[in-house]
Amino acid sequence: MKKAQLFITCLADQFHTQTLQNMTLLLESLGVKLEFPAGQTCCGQPLFNNGFEDKTLSIAINFMHAFENSDAPIVGPSGSCVSMVKHHYPSLFPAGTAEHALALNIAGRIYEFTEYLVNVLQVTDVGAIYPHRVIYHASCHTLREMGLRREAKTLLQAVRGLELIALADEETCCGFGGAFSVTYPQVSRSMMENKVKNIIASQADTVVMCEPGCLMNVAGGLRKAGSTVHAMHIIDLLAKREA
Repeated sequence: MKKAQLFITCLADQFHTQTLQNMTLLLESLGVKLEFPAGQTCCGQPLFNNGFEDKTLSIAINFMHAFENSDAPIVGPSGSCVSMVKHHYPSLFPAGTAEHALALNIAGRIYEFTEYLVNVLQVTDVGAIYPHRVIYHASCHTLREMGLRREAKTLLQAVRGLELIALADEETCCGFGGAFSVTYPQVSRSMMENKVKNIIASQADTVVMCEPGCLMNVAGGLRKAGSTVHAMHIIDLLAKREA
């Protein structure tokens, strides 16, 4: 039987609990037996991105110990959080130390949700039904750090009734960037407003993305603009079973 460990991530845990429930239901429907390490906390990305690598160490160690008791893959709904563990944890610890070896082990078996479905499970059709015009926003970490350009679109193209249409500047940042949106609010707001203009101009019903942080930012921008375009995490769309 296939097994996986759930990495729920902070923003999803606090603001997108339905997405986490849908992630669980989708994986179980594909025959994956899920484990939930209760000791998991933040991966440390906010501190790391703000230059506090020394304060990130204890958080990273706690995270790794939470997931080290099983050799099952680790799956999360956020490309940025998964990328933090996969690409930055090994650099936090000196080569030759037990922590570095553990970081390499954890980094080698952690996956963003769409990456796990398409590249590990070899699943491209989960039986979703969503008869609407949909655009895809390519979140920065998922695209640039994780290198995941085709996985989400492959899953969307298999959804019954879904019309996937082009979004202008699809790969341009929405302006969230975690702490970036707090440190540079005016720049962030301008980037978000440009993204929202392109979304509205697409005449799509729904904009989909793989990142809870981007989802919060884009959804807020659409509400502020008075738009009826629905912002949705791809997991929630893939869980749809009714027209």
